[in-house]
Amino acid sequence: MESIYSLMSVIPFEFMEYGFMKTALLAVILISPLFALLGTMAVNDKMAFFSDALGHSAFTGIAIGVILGLRNPVISMLAFAVILGLAITRVKESGTASTDTIISVFSSISIALGIVILSRNGGMSKYSAYLTGDILTITNGEIIAIAVVLVLFYIIWIKIYNKLLLVSINPSFSASRGINNRLMENIFVVMVAVSVMLSVKWIGILTINSLLILPAAAARNISLNSKQYHFYSLVIGLFSGIAGLIMSFYLDTSAGASMVLAAAVIYFITLSLKSKIR
Repeated sequence: MESIYSLMSVIPFEFMEYGFMKTALLAVILISPLFALLGTMAVNDKMAFFSDALGHSAFTGIAIGVILGLRNPVISMLAFAVILGLAITRVKESGTASTDTIISVFSSISIALGIVILSRNGGMSKYSAYLTGDILTITNGEIIAIAVVLVLFYIIWIKIYNKLLLVSINPSFSASRGINNRLMENIFVVMVAVSVMLSVKWIGILTINSLLILPAAAARNISLNSKQYHFYSLVIGLFSGIAGLIMSFYLDTSAGASMVLAAAVIYFITLSLKSKIR
């Protein structure tokens, strides 16, 4: 890590003089492309609120960790998010209600349950930091964990993307081609759940969904094919993440919210260009 920080020191900006900014920048460089990549499929599959539901479930995951006496709630957060994501997918397959309704129901239940448990005896204030997040508190060990997940997910994405895309476009045709639709959707759900839970502490429950969806939505406005869609989403996600972090340093604002605002500006710019490009 020291060698990486030494290389980053050559960046001629004031914010690079601080160790916590170097760590935060490295985290943004790792997290933003991962979210942008997963966001492309979330937008394609009309599951824009899915990550929002998973983000809200963090409270219940933390509450379960507290009940079990875990010192670090990440494990309980991950477990609950994966179970919730798979449950949403299973109920969605039943066709008993629209996808947005199902996601909203599970999201409402998970955040309410978590708040009820954590707010007993006035304990909610200890966990309010999860609402807005603070990427400046990320540690080297957490950076390494994100890097490992990033590499693993990129490998999985390369292996399953074509199948996952076919499932999202035409489930009946993909099934006829021997693709296990449920397995593909479950793998994607687990990837989103793990990514959201690993990042929610630093990005914030209130903003994490926007960081996943906005880069992909902006990229879709100006993309003419799948290759462009992924490339633009990665670039927009990375740029908005770095721009938001720098903005938060100079304005002394929330880093997660600043990243979202940067991505929102790009979204509206691409929206204005959409008709001209197409």
